[in-house]
Amino acid sequence: MAATPPRRNRPAATRGSRKPARGPVARAAITLFKIGIGAGLLLALLLAVAVAISMASLPGYRELMRSPNGQMVQVRSADGAVLVSVGPSYGEWLAFDEIPKTMVDAMIAVEDRRFYSHPGVDPIGTARALVVNIQRGGSAQGGSTITQQLARNIFLTAAQNYTRKVREAILALALEQRFTKREILELYLNRVYFGGGAYGIDAAARKFYGHGAQQLSLEEAAVIAGLVKAPSRYAPSSDPAKAKRRAKTVIAVMADAGRITAAEAAAADIDSLRFAPQPRQNNVRYFTDWVLAELETLTDETVEPLVVTTTLMSGMQQAADRAIGAHTPAGAQGALVAMSTDGAVRAMVGGRDYVTSIYNRATSSRRPGGSAFKLFVYLAALEDGVEPDDIVVDEPVSFGKWSPRNNDRTYRGEMTVRQAFAMSVNTVAVQLAQRVGFDTVADMARRFGITTKIERQPAMALGTSDVNLLEMTSAYASVARGGVEAAPYAITKVTTTRGRTLYTREAEEARMLVAPWVAAKMTDLLKAVVDSGTGRRAAIGREVAGKTGTTSSNRDGWFLGFTGDIAAGVWMGRDDNTVVGGLAGGRAPTMAWADFMRVATKGMAPQSLQTDVSLPEDGFGEPDAEVYGIYPPGEEPLLDDDGVPVAEAAPESPRAPPPPRLEGDFLDEILAEPPTPRAPPPGSPSGAAPDPM
Repeated sequence: MAATPPRRNRPAATRGSRKPARGPVARAAITLFKIGIGAGLLLALLLAVAVAISMASLPGYRELMRSPNGQMVQVRSADGAVLVSVGPSYGEWLAFDEIPKTMVDAMIAVEDRRFYSHPGVDPIGTARALVVNIQRGGSAQGGSTITQQLARNIFLTAAQNYTRKVREAILALALEQRFTKREILELYLNRVYFGGGAYGIDAAARKFYGHGAQQLSLEEAAVIAGLVKAPSRYAPSSDPAKAKRRAKTVIAVMADAGRITAAEAAAADIDSLRFAPQPRQNNVRYFTDWVLAELETLTDETVEPLVVTTTLMSGMQQAADRAIGAHTPAGAQGALVAMSTDGAVRAMVGGRDYVTSIYNRATSSRRPGGSAFKLFVYLAALEDGVEPDDIVVDEPVSFGKWSPRNNDRTYRGEMTVRQAFAMSVNTVAVQLAQRVGFDTVADMARRFGITTKIERQPAMALGTSDVNLLEMTSAYASVARGGVEAAPYAITKVTTTRGRTLYTREAEEARMLVAPWVAAKMTDLLKAVVDSGTGRRAAIGREVAGKTGTTSSNRDGWFLGFTGDIAAGVWMGRDDNTVVGGLAGGRAPTMAWADFMRVATKGMAPQSLQTDVSLPEDGFGEPDAEVYGIYPPGEEPLLDDDGVPVAEAAPESPRAPPPPRLEGDFLDEILAEPPTPRAPPPGSPSGAAPDPM
């Protein structure tokens, strides 16, 4: 039997080299690591593909130079004056070598310290911004590089979402691959927005300092570099003090980044920096703001620069501005609208000072119309058969517990309709409104373009309803036009700067609101207001028709009127609806109206106002009578419940029951106007009433 060989012991090193079995946690970690590596490689591949595609689609450098963002719109008057230019302003394009080094250093220090070392996206800056935002629970800090900002400004919107940030990063990487650092900086400094409508450092330098960017000092460059973060907040045109404080921060950052020395930072004198005076925003902006809002409904062109031709006349606009400035009481606001009798707006002032308040009181304000609203009462009465020479009685009347009173608390007895209107007698106005029906008066106001809510109680005859100056002026212009609608308009033509016509206003078919004889008789009444009533201060040496209006405790003053060529309306009051001492429609508003109209009608041949239109022997008979329900007195057709004329006559229906009662006499106080003087007191200037309405 052979001997068994002895067992050899394995070396210790061999025994210890056997790997221990991995636990489930370790295996999971390794798996996740491999997945992460794979996902990272896949994302890197996708990113590379996206960047390559973006690179291929990027425009050339010269195309980027001549494709600024934003649309310029120039608004011109009818006589060719440039009223306003809105939109971006671009200065001279500066090559990189023409840009001052201090400007480049300031921008890099503030916006992107590692600009020369990152590939378009700065991982360190992005990580830091992410941490800060997480700590502060919002988007307190951004991590965009200069290249990312350029990509956003040229190709993207400012929307705050992750999709936009990803697209921004891809485009930035593509830009860095396509262009050099110098080219990117040149594009950026010539294209970035610096506030005040200025795009690029040259436009900013010219706007804020009055010279080109090539002469920028360290202090001036620091101001401009500080604007990128928040142009509207730091722009010298909006807040010079804030712009200087921001510039001091920029100087400190430049020193910290090593772009300037500590000595240069200490020597910088921001406080002594002087900005170029900014052009004052004059009151024509009330008109141009209204025009720009209307422009959006006329064209969908959003890229090409536009030229908008309007109806405004420069001389009339200046006269309107002066008139409101000269006559509006201290602490109050004033507004004026003037238009040709076809509705073309020739002047518009929405307040005393556009810089102080951009609120347009001509187009947006709603205030009680006072006795100016009586236009619609008397139009309805005339259409119902009332004549200017008919006799009415100024006497106490009651509607439930409410009794309208004249402001002087007197009653004049018998008078003509013309006299009652000229002296703005409240009791007669309410009686006439009751006669025709308060709903009829409200419908007449609607017919003449009043869109605000109209009360249908007795006091509505005295102007308790809120109205709008533009609409009221249009209503008076429609009377001046013989009862034909004078819908307000301002834009006559829209073209591109290259001459392509996008819109031309065509004459609209005239719409008759009341018969010519109704408009003529209304003009007769309005003329009496100026000749012998509450509007005598509106006399300007030619035939004028108009109406005053004053509301409770002198809170609102109105005058609306017209000549043969121009209709204009004036309102004055306080925005908070508080009392304005001494304000009355026949005073400051009428004087402002007269001052404006003297200039507006200068050079125009005086025209007689149409106050007498005879009916044809065979009746009214015009097509518009059936369309708009306009018939001479006594010839109105019988209507059924649906408002359709019926052929056979029917018994006269009883009058509608009186409206609901109005408790108390407070409504009279709301609309009371100052007393009407019988005659000027001895020694007063000829024709100047001491306290007209």
